[in-house]
Amino acid sequence: MFTKKALEQSNSLADQAIKSTQRVASEALDSLADAMQDMRHQAAPLLNRATEQASALRRHGMDAIHDSSRQLHNKAARASASTVNYVKDEPVKALLIAAAVGAALMALVGLMSRSRDRD
Repeated sequence: MFTKKALEQSNSLADQAIKSTQRVASEALDSLADAMQDMRHQAAPLLNRATEQASALRRHGMDAIHDSSRQLHNKAARASASTVNYVKDEPVKALLIAAAVGAALMALVGLMSRSRDRD
């Protein structure tokens, strides 16, 4: 059937095919590794820029919250000072207004409690 020489040639061809396949696979893996390295190098600046932008947005948001808080505090202080000055300038009027507001609130609470009793 097969001669020794034919078997040796067949073995040699098989060895060459295996080595060739290993070389092609190795080259493909090297190429893939290079591509991944290139992608990493390209992605790093994008990630850094995104991180910087996120940090800037966070700082901007915190500054806006701080400014709004300060403005609200200042408005509350002005309203308090204005109320104190009004009470000093018009004590009787301020007392009558406070009594009227208190009576209106008590009437509202009374109406709400009656409507709950009916339910």
